[in-house]
Amino acid sequence: MVVKIGIDVGGTFTDFLVSDETGDTGIFKVLSTPKDPSIGLMQGLEEIATARGLTLFELLEQVDTIVHGTTVTTNVALTRTGARTGLITTKGLRDALEMRRGIREEQYNNRFTNVPPLVPRYLRLGIEERLDYAGEVLEPLDRGSVEQAVAHLAREGVESVAICLMNSFANGSHEQETARIVEQKLAKAFLSVSSAVLPSIRFYDRVSTTVLNAYVGPKLAAYMQSLISKLELAGYRGILLIMQSNGGVVTPAVARGKPAMTLLSGPAAGPGAGLIYTEVHGRNDAITVDMGGTSFDASLVRDGVPLTMNEGSIGRYRLALPMLDIVTIGAGGGSVGWIDEGGLLRMGPQSAGADPGPACYGRSGTAPTCTDADLVLGYLDPDFFAGGKLKLDFEAAKQAIAEYIAAPLALIVEQAAAGMYRVINNNMAHGVREVTVKRGFDPREFPMVVAGGAGPIHACMICQELEIPFFIVPRESSIFCAAGMLLSDLRHDFVRSCVTPLENLDRERLRSLAEEMVSEGRQVLISEGIPPERMVFAPFLDMRYIKQYHEVTCAAGLDEIRSGRLDAILAGFHAEHNRLYGYSLEDEGTPVELINIRIRATGVTEKPTFAEEAAAGASADEALKGQRSLYVPEAARFEDVSVFDGHALRHGHRIEGPALLEQINTTIFVSAGYDVHLDARGSFVVYRKGYEMGCGGG
Repeated sequence: MVVKIGIDVGGTFTDFLVSDETGDTGIFKVLSTPKDPSIGLMQGLEEIATARGLTLFELLEQVDTIVHGTTVTTNVALTRTGARTGLITTKGLRDALEMRRGIREEQYNNRFTNVPPLVPRYLRLGIEERLDYAGEVLEPLDRGSVEQAVAHLAREGVESVAICLMNSFANGSHEQETARIVEQKLAKAFLSVSSAVLPSIRFYDRVSTTVLNAYVGPKLAAYMQSLISKLELAGYRGILLIMQSNGGVVTPAVARGKPAMTLLSGPAAGPGAGLIYTEVHGRNDAITVDMGGTSFDASLVRDGVPLTMNEGSIGRYRLALPMLDIVTIGAGGGSVGWIDEGGLLRMGPQSAGADPGPACYGRSGTAPTCTDADLVLGYLDPDFFAGGKLKLDFEAAKQAIAEYIAAPLALIVEQAAAGMYRVINNNMAHGVREVTVKRGFDPREFPMVVAGGAGPIHACMICQELEIPFFIVPRESSIFCAAGMLLSDLRHDFVRSCVTPLENLDRERLRSLAEEMVSEGRQVLISEGIPPERMVFAPFLDMRYIKQYHEVTCAAGLDEIRSGRLDAILAGFHAEHNRLYGYSLEDEGTPVELINIRIRATGVTEKPTFAEEAAAGASADEALKGQRSLYVPEAARFEDVSVFDGHALRHGHRIEGPALLEQINTTIFVSAGYDVHLDARGSFVVYRKGYEMGCGGG
């Protein structure tokens, strides 16, 4: 028996999906251990082994691949608990890290202050050297100034060093020589070099990303070592892969060398997983949403490809590496309800997390949360939460809502809980608009794939707000990202700057840069054990109209770049610019400028199979558990509603809303305006009453 395991460490729960060669899957969840996530991970593996009647050693003998998504670097950056870091840069530029782009994030807020830099000023040191924009040496590197800087950092006890010199994207020789000196004098320090991390223009983006890479590096390296040691001690001899923010996976060795790739990688497995559940309905696009204990993530997949972006931020620090375009807001099951200064009800972004958790967890938490509201509204069974492993305290939930929400607003508890439910639904609908309408897409044209333990309770109201006709809740909804990790390929992104108007483009230089990155990507994939026939190289060009500030990234073909024929690429740029901004300047003949060329190197991995079910009849009576009084939003009152055992439902079963479908790890609320059927993958397809589903295995 060959087994693969996907593991997603979240703020509240650590999720596991176990898949074997027959297509059978198993779902497991344990509470996360924030102080050391590897503890919860190993506890989860122990539970999996016990459930399969095996020892941990026997289980790990069967496992050939573990794909792990870690929040270690994200948490380090957000809590600012990273390594003591020093920065070596060109003389006169050490304050660029603090000056940022020179633009105040909140331009009309006179009290606004920048986030403090991750490297204090006395650890930011300038050295004597200078390159021009083309990489030509204007002032040679002064080794003496480098040695003085390194000696200072050594005296200050830095654990990590970032090196970012002016124009090093065009010529990395000065950085490489500086790095050699650092390695000689500070052998134990983690080293982050900008020409290796991000060899592209825009100095602030480059220095910020390089510093972030250095800041989180030692913590990730320590975690990786701890995890690998524990797995080896338990007898694991298979492959371990780490999730990246670009939606791909890498080996631990690659992740340790470039740890910034794992920043914001927590939800990155979700978008790709969405396609597994929409393809059975003849769709290769989706809005994917994941509501966990702390946050709500929304992303978009169009024409089979998740939307990506080349820059973002974490904790207000610039991160200019390719990443999936995922909007994250503080809206999860643990989101705390509160009353603002104007007397308005708010939900989140603060969360009760896993410890102490919502009031109903009975772990000394007193703040009213989304989970408490769901319990009071009847959507959760206090005796069946997590399959009965965690008994919920109904009275504690009522007391928390009564004290902090109902009393200040002069409402009864049920009205206050309904208000909390409505507010958090509106928050999540806004998050979906951010990744659709704001990106130039109509959410009504996409099916929504709903994940997370809490998401399916709220999905009907989100879709009603956005007029989305149907959504899909996978059987693996509660561990959606863990499932997505097993479907991810090895992926590496490379970039080179090549700033020039297209009409003056040196096509041979463009071809040379592309081939250089393809060769680099091929070597990395070979080191990860990928054979040539499973390697795919996809180029992208960052372009803009002359004098514009922001560029548009357009897909290209290697054949087009090798031949120098860019007409199709240029036409694609005009079309994409028009879609994003509502206009193009093609007819005016405005020149187009190339900024960067990018290569995405993909190593296609073996994917687990997901079994399809035989069709059953339409009647779901055999799965009926009984009835429960719960809040029906369309009627704005409590009604007796049928409750079904989600695990007993089969392909072809149909249920009219309102209804409640309970599973061990999630609950699906089908509101009065929707019905549900099960498709061939065993997923729950919830659709607006009267909507014709078309094809779809249902």
